Amino acid sequence: MPFIYNRTIQLQDTDAAGVVYFANVLCICHAAYEASLEASNIDLKAFFTHPSVAFPVVHANVDFFRPMFCGDKLEVNLFPHKLGVNKFEIIYEIMVENVLVSKAVTRHVCIDAVSRSKQDLSAEMIQWLETNRLDAEGAERRKLREIL
Repeated sequence: MPFIYNRTIQLQDTDAAGVVYFANVLCICHAAYEASLEASNIDLKAFFTHPSVAFPVVHANVDFFRPMFCGDKLEVNLFPHKLGVNKFEIIYEIMVENVLVSKAVTRHVCIDAVSRSKQDLSAEMIQWLETNRLDAEGAERRKLREIL
């Protein structure tokens, strides 16, 4: 089942044209990621401050289907899934009033925080991935959205 993050677009998120600045969509996605970690009882301070492992973003992309404006109420659906022993991907579907307005993807790799070498995903992250993984119905729904 996906993790759902709700957020209202603020003036600081927008550009001179009055729409969400493209890079801020990734900030919103990262906030959703952090909220999902916290909801899974992962201590964010320990996770991000001097960790033994890190999960840097190695790829990111965003597609925009409709503009987002100050005051819009967003629903961000987060769908993580494991790609291998040391990497995972998160798909974010951003909705306004049940309409898909943007879709983003981030790919992460697990590394040793000191040596910066790849290592297997931690048990904590595997549990987070399992808790928030896509189910068959969600995957079918996503395929339909991609066709549109």
